[in-house]
Amino acid sequence: MRLNQTVRDVTDRIIARSAKPRAAYLDRMRAAKGKGPARAHLSCSGQAHAYAATGEDQMPLAEGTAGHLGIVTAYNDMLSAHQPFETYPQRIRDAVRRVGGTAQVAGGVPAMCDGVTQGEAGMELSLFSRDTIAMATGIALSHNVFDATVYLGVCDKIVPGLVIGAQVFGHLPAVFLPAGPMTSGISNDDKAKVRQKFAAGEIGRDELLKSEMAAYHGPGTCTFYGTANTNQMLMEFMGLHLPGSSFVNPGTDMRAALTEEGARRALALSALGNDYTPVCDILDERAYVNGIVGLMTTGGSTNLLIHLIAMARAGGIILDWQDFSELSDVVPLLARVYPNGLADVNHFHAAGGLGYVIGQLLNSGHLHPDTRTVAGSGLESYTAEPFLSDEGLVWKPGAAESLNDKIIRPASAPFQPTGGLARLSGNLGTGVMKISAVAPEHRMVEAPARVFHDQDEVKAAFKAGELDKGDMIIVVRFQGPKANGMPELHSMTPFLGIMQGRGQKVALVTDGRMSGASGKIPSAIHVVPEALDGGPIAKLRDGDMVRVDALTGTLEVRAEGFDDREPVLADLSAYQHGTGREMFALFRNAVTSADTGATVFSTLIGD
Repeated sequence: MRLNQTVRDVTDRIIARSAKPRAAYLDRMRAAKGKGPARAHLSCSGQAHAYAATGEDQMPLAEGTAGHLGIVTAYNDMLSAHQPFETYPQRIRDAVRRVGGTAQVAGGVPAMCDGVTQGEAGMELSLFSRDTIAMATGIALSHNVFDATVYLGVCDKIVPGLVIGAQVFGHLPAVFLPAGPMTSGISNDDKAKVRQKFAAGEIGRDELLKSEMAAYHGPGTCTFYGTANTNQMLMEFMGLHLPGSSFVNPGTDMRAALTEEGARRALALSALGNDYTPVCDILDERAYVNGIVGLMTTGGSTNLLIHLIAMARAGGIILDWQDFSELSDVVPLLARVYPNGLADVNHFHAAGGLGYVIGQLLNSGHLHPDTRTVAGSGLESYTAEPFLSDEGLVWKPGAAESLNDKIIRPASAPFQPTGGLARLSGNLGTGVMKISAVAPEHRMVEAPARVFHDQDEVKAAFKAGELDKGDMIIVVRFQGPKANGMPELHSMTPFLGIMQGRGQKVALVTDGRMSGASGKIPSAIHVVPEALDGGPIAKLRDGDMVRVDALTGTLEVRAEGFDDREPVLADLSAYQHGTGREMFALFRNAVTSADTGATVFSTLIGD
């Protein structure tokens, strides 16, 4: 199938835009490859330190006869998505020993849960945790004793941070090993209804807790299609997972087999063999375009509009929101997974999953088929599905048809002809909206603004009955990366849903973020320039007429003398201390804008 012309044009534009930084990056990777691991060149004392605790692997390491695999892990047992990683290192060590290799845990990286910190001070560290994870990855691999790497991470900032770190060590092969989603609990729709009842004061906290515990009930990723599961989709579309491995539940024989094969595959891709495939060669401009196409066709998390830009820049590739917007205009929406539908990711996987979606997009010309992957071939191999046989793990052709057209549809009959995200711009700046779950009749709202400087102010106004009547645009500003780390504002979703449900036309405008689970409320988020930078959002006043229009891509205000107003200032002292925030002042002072990845690593690309 011929490649879609817009996909081709956007890819060519990214390649041209990135030519200089990409060439410089690849030169660095070639130089690093030429030097190779320092294992054989370490002093005897250095080698003794590196191998002292490796037991039976000590002599193979000292003799330099085995390929050596570095494990970077985000394990902790407070987060359900990462708890399964507790047993992965030993399984990986055993698997590579059987093929003559060795493995060590190179280091751990932090992993925090946005679900735990929603509406709390800790959420202000969430976005910055991504770059912290990247730094921790750098420290883990700085000993330079590894021939290949595997990365154990799942959730919101963890995978993007690991990808950034992996690209800094891009001369090494990298395989990402997921933990998989927890088994399905109560439906996401039922969970959302209980949250709205609690927000309306109709039920008590005991009933709310019972509902939440029934939804989040075991090891694995949360089953809705938020940022964590969008990350897993991306790793498959971009060729860093084994085919069909993203949504296999923890604790199963299949999950164990995929983990072991992924470890062996990482060593097979090292420079010691005949199939050397460093991650810098996998994550090229085409792979990032494939990732954006995957984001659009599945209605994935808006957080990736920030993360993909930061991830790409670590490899010398410059993306911008216009790339996302143009691809969204031509990529069909093929999946409806909560919050874009009633199904969860387990239902999605059973209905044909990523293999079916990738096959449809390859056939329709929306994906680059010839990218390099850890599977050792192009993206066509990602239409296959893993099975266990007497001979071990094998891949067979995946579903040729959707097994549930309420969850997945073919490219010839999509849920909608365009993707799940829209770019908005106008005299209020530039922002983005996740439209895949927003009903068409709610995609344009024009109403008076009600302006707040904090989500807690919005909650208080709702509880006081100040938001009970009339259409309105809720504006929450001074929530950008420089102001307070750009927290998600998902805790406002239940009462915004109540307002919409009782007939009010309501929308959100903010320089902050919404959760990957954001859905039915039209939300212009990530607005740049942010209020702290004097962006137009800082000039808004209560009663200004604001238009949020995903149909035309418009974000504008109609108010006399608006351009001549001075931007307001806000007291941000409450964001400076407590719950670790004082340690991240350096990040707040150095972070770039949301449309350039909200990253402190601007020097990676020479900004």
